[in-house]
Amino acid sequence: MIVKIVTLFLIAMAVLAMFGRLRLPKPRRPAALTRRPAKCPHCGRHRIGRGPCPCGKD
Repeated sequence: MIVKIVTLFLIAMAVLAMFGRLRLPKPRRPAALTRRPAKCPHCGRHRIGRGPCPCGKD
């Protein structure tokens, strides 16, 4: 009886492993979501929002 349970468990693990290796194509994201955040050309810090950079050179 215990051998049957262990065998079924190993078969179930093998099936899960096969589904884990299956790779489905990922949907493409719009370009607006994948572009990099803007950086200040002078200090190199990331720009948050639309205002000027805190370094004051922008």
